Amino acid sequence: MNRTTVIVFVHGAWHSSAHWAATQRELAAQGTASVAVDLPGHGATAPLPSGYLQPGQPRLSTERSALAGLTTDVIVDALIAKLAQVRRRFTWVVLVAHSAGGGPVSAAVERHPDLVDHVAYLSAFVPAGRPRFHDYATDPCNAGAVHAPRVGDPVALGAFRINPLSPDPAEVETIRRAFLGDWPADRSGWRLMLQPDEPVASLIGTFPVTAERWGRLPRSYIRLSDDAVLPPATQDLMIAESDRLTPDSPLAVHSLPGGHSPFLTRPAELAELLGRVAKQA
Repeated sequence: MNRTTVIVFVHGAWHSSAHWAATQRELAAQGTASVAVDLPGHGATAPLPSGYLQPGQPRLSTERSALAGLTTDVIVDALIAKLAQVRRRFTWVVLVAHSAGGGPVSAAVERHPDLVDHVAYLSAFVPAGRPRFHDYATDPCNAGAVHAPRVGDPVALGAFRINPLSPDPAEVETIRRAFLGDWPADRSGWRLMLQPDEPVASLIGTFPVTAERWGRLPRSYIRLSDDAVLPPATQDLMIAESDRLTPDSPLAVHSLPGGHSPFLTRPAELAELLGRVAKQA
């Protein structure tokens, strides 16, 4: 059957649509269309703390985030609207979630499984066993994870804040190891791509799914074997709990070497794998 296929990318926490650019170029060379979306509060138009780009970063640890009011419903509704636009133009939609983006992606599919034909999780949160990303981040399996250092109190700020532009080399290095452990330490452009604020709802909000709706779609999981922020043991836990919810339609599991951000470090390999997933789906 002839079909027009598109891959839709959804970023993770503190990331944006810009992170997919290199992988999209590789997909385009293969003849595969793709779209990268920005969830609310992300991307070039996202508000920043007023002192973030100023000398000395005044009030960075205390200024309440402009993202404080974002809820899971707002985030999921925005993604559904994007998927509806895409569905009007393409007959086969492969939705790819990275990291915490797995929550909104799963919730969108739960509410509108008609908008998507296949879901692929790239070292991403799968809420089939537990509805909050936080529930996996705090599991003993995740005890060895490298976490990006937080700035201030998330409750007071209304966001989980990190500081990629920190003047402290140790803080910057920890952020790099978490997200880009296989990226050369002397190539610091990645610091400009990460955003300081992530809505609280993204990481501690609930994204429940059911076998009857979310579970009806074919799904894949791409394990990242050297991931530091979401280690393989945690990825495997989510895969196992997902398969327990839908034993008759388990996740198709693939693996890539490297850390949490293959869209930057291994775009050609990632694009090749995603191209195969899209064709097999």
